Amino acid sequence: MSTENEGNEGTAAEAAPSVPSAPPVPADAPQGIPGSAPAAPPHHDATAPQQQPAAPAQDHATTPMAPVPAGAPQYAPPPAPQSAADAGWPPPPPAVPAYAHGHGAQGGGPVWGPPGQPQTSDAPRKRRAGGLVAAVAVAALVAGGVGGALGFWAADSNGSDSSVSTTVAASGTPQDLKRDPGTVAGVAAKALPSVVTIDAQGGDGEGGTGTGFVYDKEGHILTNNHVVASAADSGQLTATFSNGKKYDAEVVGRAQGYDVAVLKLKNPPQGLTPLPLGNSDQVAVGDSTIAIGAPFGLSNTVTTGIISAKNRPVASGDGSGGSNSYMSALQTDASINPGNSGGPLLSAGGAVIGINSAIQSTGSTGQSQAGSIGLGFAIPINQAKNVAQQLIKTGQPVYPVIGATVTMDEKTGGAVISEQGAGGTEAVTKGGPAARAGLRAGDVITKFNDTVVDSGPTLIGEIWTHQPGDKVTLTYKRGGKTSTVEVTLGERKGDS
Repeated sequence: MSTENEGNEGTAAEAAPSVPSAPPVPADAPQGIPGSAPAAPPHHDATAPQQQPAAPAQDHATTPMAPVPAGAPQYAPPPAPQSAADAGWPPPPPAVPAYAHGHGAQGGGPVWGPPGQPQTSDAPRKRRAGGLVAAVAVAALVAGGVGGALGFWAADSNGSDSSVSTTVAASGTPQDLKRDPGTVAGVAAKALPSVVTIDAQGGDGEGGTGTGFVYDKEGHILTNNHVVASAADSGQLTATFSNGKKYDAEVVGRAQGYDVAVLKLKNPPQGLTPLPLGNSDQVAVGDSTIAIGAPFGLSNTVTTGIISAKNRPVASGDGSGGSNSYMSALQTDASINPGNSGGPLLSAGGAVIGINSAIQSTGSTGQSQAGSIGLGFAIPINQAKNVAQQLIKTGQPVYPVIGATVTMDEKTGGAVISEQGAGGTEAVTKGGPAARAGLRAGDVITKFNDTVVDSGPTLIGEIWTHQPGDKVTLTYKRGGKTSTVEVTLGERKGDS
């Protein structure tokens, strides 16, 4: 599978899609699009990531995306709200309330209201004690009825006046509201202060916007290589936190093949909080995911989804026409767009399980921008963590290799060892891991440990999830016969 990186690199596009109803992109947002990826050569060395896989079918276009436009989106004012009276709610109460106690001629309760006119009687003034008690009780009930009637009149009067609000204000302010740690809002509130928006401006005017996150308390920022590639050698890098504070940064090291880079804030603030790193090997399909980034320049954007698949082979361009990167990716349907590159993919508990790196798009041609169709890919954090440690320690990546060149054809039913290596060299390096295991040119590798291998990019992605010195099992076909062999992975330092 071939996808495109989804950072905002390159030059300004002629036309850009509409921006969602959200704060406008800053006028000084970096502009540009990456160059188109070069045509794929017929052969590829599994130890050299610069080969390009075959171009995918038109319905899964993989051209790089255009930058975020600097213009502000247009907004339509919301309609004026209706008053309670205009909306016909709440309905008025009945004209005269009825009560359940008492009795009348028809068995219903009496109707309460103001007392009637006093009655005259020719009866003697002398009354029994019981009659006096009954009179007092009636007077009390009548007084209660008057109060009830007045109370109803007051409520009905207020309800008919549209200028008087009948709503009840909640106590407290939004600042007082808190969210449980296990909710999306709780996870986002905790993670956002440790996520940065990266602006990369190259010396030649190329640039883009991406995302990164705090890796340690020393001020290291983990992101994608293709986010910073344009400014890595002679450009300017800045990292802006969610509170709006901006810091200059520099590249500590980057790995094109892994599409991972580490930055260092030049004057890091005190109290940096690194995001906790999870275990991507323990992720299961269906697990909830939370992505944070700056899609189309809209910083501090949070989206949610699930893990759609694991170990998805992905080859993606670095946006500069150079080497491809290969990964055995976590696939998610969380909305990921240009600008999300380098941002964290979090578990439901708030731990980083991947670095958002690429998306699949449909029919993207020319300079039009691609957007999310629910197929996003993240570098598993277990792999990214190993690469980050190498870059911080030595400044250069280390790749595990088998010492054989394989083709990039995706329809061969496996990874075919080429007849000849790059520049006319031998396809199987003498004395290398593959040669020691007895592999030859023309062999078709069909499995890497328990993972089915359907192409050269799949094999490379699986190899790069391991470390030099790891022992792996390869299954291959030769002349119609299937064999299995154990291989101890070698190493290659640097991207050259």
